[in-house]
Amino acid sequence: MTHGLVYLVGAGPGDPDLLTVKAHRLLRSAGTVVYDRLVGADILRLIPRSAERIFVGKAPKRHTLPQEEISRLLVDLALSGRNVVRLKGGDPFIFGRGSEEALALVEHNVPFEIVPGVTAATGCGAYAGIPLTHRGLATGVRFVTGHGKDDGQLDHDWAGMADPNTTLVLYMALANLAEISARLIAAGMDPDMPAAVVAAGTSARQTRLIATLATLPERAAATELPVPCLVIVGRVVALAPQLSWFQPGAAAEEPPVRGRVRA
Repeated sequence: MTHGLVYLVGAGPGDPDLLTVKAHRLLRSAGTVVYDRLVGADILRLIPRSAERIFVGKAPKRHTLPQEEISRLLVDLALSGRNVVRLKGGDPFIFGRGSEEALALVEHNVPFEIVPGVTAATGCGAYAGIPLTHRGLATGVRFVTGHGKDDGQLDHDWAGMADPNTTLVLYMALANLAEISARLIAAGMDPDMPAAVVAAGTSARQTRLIATLATLPERAAATELPVPCLVIVGRVVALAPQLSWFQPGAAAEEPPVRGRVRA
């Protein structure tokens, strides 16, 4: 029997207009779709009604299927001869565990393709008016996970992450935001470094919360934020009030950012 083909597809951060042309085409013609929790309803509506939908979403400490079983499911579907769209929020190779699934497919000689998506860092940053790099403010950007393996201890190069010339983008960091803030400050980062949470980025529910590294944990804890949330730390965050263009709704006035912007 001929094996099916598995497409590991990035759905982007939420706005269906940010889907790639290839991702849109694959969804419109899909026969079987295996999808995650963070794939928005507007994107799921693109899937034909005749397609088989299999939900394998994960929430903190609550998984529909363990990762190993998801990988096995993809293998079994492909070995049965079906072409499968494995739909993931953001980009499958940036904190999407797409490489783990691809390795499982390789192990069983299942053909696959990677369809990149707009990752949350670039999508949410752009929609929040936060450039991840800017001349004179940030010479680089660093993507970091905000939670440890199996919800264990965070094990990061805190001194390296405290570089003021680098923008930090922290995925899945809200639960550990107080620890992250304290560890970065202890490693030498300015407590007044501008910092932001972008919640439900690129969607109609987007909420942008701007503070400083020291005050962001308390501000975030006191605010009811939609999920998912992305944390951005760096001088570039101070540009957000000037570069705001996306207005999902009437937003509360934000306090001034104390961090300094150098042109």
